[in-house]
Amino acid sequence: MTQWTLAELARLCGAELQGDGTRVVDGPASLREAGPRHVSFYAQARYRPDLDSTRAAGVLVPAGTELSRPGPALLVCKDPNSAFTRVVAAFVEPEAPAAPGVHPTACVDREARVHEGASVGPLCRVAAGCELASGVQLVSGVHLGRGVCVGEGSVLHPGVVVYPGSTIGARCTIHAGSVIGSDGFGFEPTREGWQKIPQVGNAVIEDEVEIGANVTIDRGRFGSTRIGRGSKIDNLVQIGHNVVVGEGVLLIAQTGIAGSTRIEARAILAGQVGVQGHVTIGAGARIGGQVGVFGDVPPGEEWTGYPARPHRDSLRSLVEVQRLPKLVDRVRELERRLKSLEEGRTR
Repeated sequence: MTQWTLAELARLCGAELQGDGTRVVDGPASLREAGPRHVSFYAQARYRPDLDSTRAAGVLVPAGTELSRPGPALLVCKDPNSAFTRVVAAFVEPEAPAAPGVHPTACVDREARVHEGASVGPLCRVAAGCELASGVQLVSGVHLGRGVCVGEGSVLHPGVVVYPGSTIGARCTIHAGSVIGSDGFGFEPTREGWQKIPQVGNAVIEDEVEIGANVTIDRGRFGSTRIGRGSKIDNLVQIGHNVVVGEGVLLIAQTGIAGSTRIEARAILAGQVGVQGHVTIGAGARIGGQVGVFGDVPPGEEWTGYPARPHRDSLRSLVEVQRLPKLVDRVRELERRLKSLEEGRTR
């Protein structure tokens, strides 16, 4: 078990310690759940009651925070949230790297090229023409179609499927159940029914991308569907054919992106965002949760609502909607008065 003193954690995250630095802690916990051998953090005023009642040995807090009672030591820092991330990482014991080699139950085609430093786990399938670089880890039950290339140090967790011709860059992580390079959803109406449009492109995942569990990224109809370097994709995200995602983009849970959309660098799409095809979301744009995007979003702007619009406009619309019941009552009262006046004229 990894243990740290509060003084050691303060030095680790650059905090100023106020209190007993010799206290030993076994791990992190929330303010409410922490015990006397935990460290926690406080960053939002709404959690002040939890801070006042916490049993934690130490708490990371912003400057100017004072306790209402004697209690935990304080680790004062500029950004408790970021500092706490470093603290949590200190308690994570690194997993032993997988032993290089091919498990006896794996099936690796003789025409595949597997670096001697790669690890192919139980029940994996590596087709002809695949290339696995040094440090690649296929954990178990991973299927790589013909010609798939996986870059140095990338890890593919159980049940990942990568269709033929796709490319995975270096130092990527793909979590369980994700599918890379499956056919895009393309059909043409005919008298006989829906005719499938051939999907002959591929999917390209650039370096240092992390893909959550049960994500689907379609191959291009022609050309590539591309995920830019350093982008992070949450669980249950759907990315359609020929979508281009720029560098450092965040795509959060249950987001769906239709074909041929461009999402430029460092944009953030919150949970359950739906994006129509053939639109562009500009660099650094921020799209709120459960938003429907039906047109281009300019760089750097924050859009919310359904349909999506600039955040100020969306807030203004919400205010007006809240006024509707009073406006309806007012119209009814005016109609009643008008009817009374008209009835008076006819007598």
